[in-house]
Amino acid sequence: MDCKRVLLSEKEMPTAWYNLQADFPKPLPPPLHPGTHQPLSPADLEPIFAKELIAQEVSQERWIEIPEAVRKIYAIWRPSPLVRATNLEKALKTPARIYFKDESHSPPGSHKPNTSVPQAYYNKMQGINHLTTETGAGQWGSSLAFACAFFDMKCKVYMVKVSYHQKPYRRSMMHIWGADVTPSPSHETEAGRQILAADPECPGSLGIAISEAVEAAVARDDTHYTLGSVLNHVMLHQTVIGLEAEKQFKLIEDYPDVILGCVGGGSNFAGLSFPFIRHKLQGKDIRFVACEPHSCPSMSRGQYRYDFGDTTKLTPLLKMFTLGHGFVPPGIHAGGLRYHGMAPMVSFAATLGLVEAAAFHQIECFEAAKLFAATEGTIPAPESSHAIRGAINEAIRCRETGEEKCILFNLSGHGLCDMGSYDRFLSNKLEDYAYPQDKIEEATADLPVVD
Repeated sequence: MDCKRVLLSEKEMPTAWYNLQADFPKPLPPPLHPGTHQPLSPADLEPIFAKELIAQEVSQERWIEIPEAVRKIYAIWRPSPLVRATNLEKALKTPARIYFKDESHSPPGSHKPNTSVPQAYYNKMQGINHLTTETGAGQWGSSLAFACAFFDMKCKVYMVKVSYHQKPYRRSMMHIWGADVTPSPSHETEAGRQILAADPECPGSLGIAISEAVEAAVARDDTHYTLGSVLNHVMLHQTVIGLEAEKQFKLIEDYPDVILGCVGGGSNFAGLSFPFIRHKLQGKDIRFVACEPHSCPSMSRGQYRYDFGDTTKLTPLLKMFTLGHGFVPPGIHAGGLRYHGMAPMVSFAATLGLVEAAAFHQIECFEAAKLFAATEGTIPAPESSHAIRGAINEAIRCRETGEEKCILFNLSGHGLCDMGSYDRFLSNKLEDYAYPQDKIEEATADLPVVD
């Protein structure tokens, strides 16, 4: 029987994260101070981030050691399997070989603990015992709550209001791990009160929730803010995914021609793709496809500009593909992909021609998820279904052309807390939504002007 799952032992887990900044052909544009528009100094970030995370954010070192305490917690679910989707291949009648890196095995059920654990660790080592954050669909919030529980830390989560009501079991997971969860926008912060005064029925956005979490962090000396995607150190931590996949492909003497991942802020896509992008920079012929929703198409229809990471302009300015910090996306069920911007490193890789974007509607993604569940067994998170849709489309093209390509995608999490979304899909209550161009132009009209 051909190998279905490619497994590594705990001893083969990566001992260092890979930093793509070391191999970019030119420097990544720096973050800017929101007031002066000058490059940030590390001291500017110290009120909200751990010093070691700030050092990783700007590091040009190619390899950064993973602390032993972090690797011990990683070992609960890492290394994760590389799986050959043979049943999906048969259903599609494709000559392509389809593989997926299965990140659904972590206790919170997604890739997010790959960064929540080191972020909690570095803050704890600095004497910080209280962390704040935002979450969309809840994967990041539950992952930070999980990490904080291991280090005996308090965790405060502002959860985008539409997801707070759509995904109650994610909220329950956070509560089980001891987190305090508030639907955003809320009356707890000045940012939330401003938003609600302007729109009492606001469904919330990740940008708004970030504003609330940052405001709550700077109000206390014993508290820091954490982010589950977008920033360079988050991309760094996630590279354990791709580094493991490299070893697994060597074991079976195969290699991917196309690598796909869903993108909201970009972390799971970066985690799988960045270790392979270094080979593309060395001349290897690989395509990288970032799969996003038509309803929040930051890479497909956004502008590559400096913009704020949050709605009320508390955060530094980041050079990224953005739909505008005031953009409030519709309440699609892939809540983790409802962010107005894209990670600066993913955005930069796209401008260099290393990464391409593809946008999908939510119904076609749920159809792909249903087929994947029927053939491979796992019910994927709505976010992951975008990568599955992209992989299926690639496999269908191979069927039409006869090409025997090797396709790899990241299953960034399971959908067992998303069954309400699947119920709506199965009862034909979901609608596709392509964001109107005039609304995008309205949101991007307020982008800051930076020389």
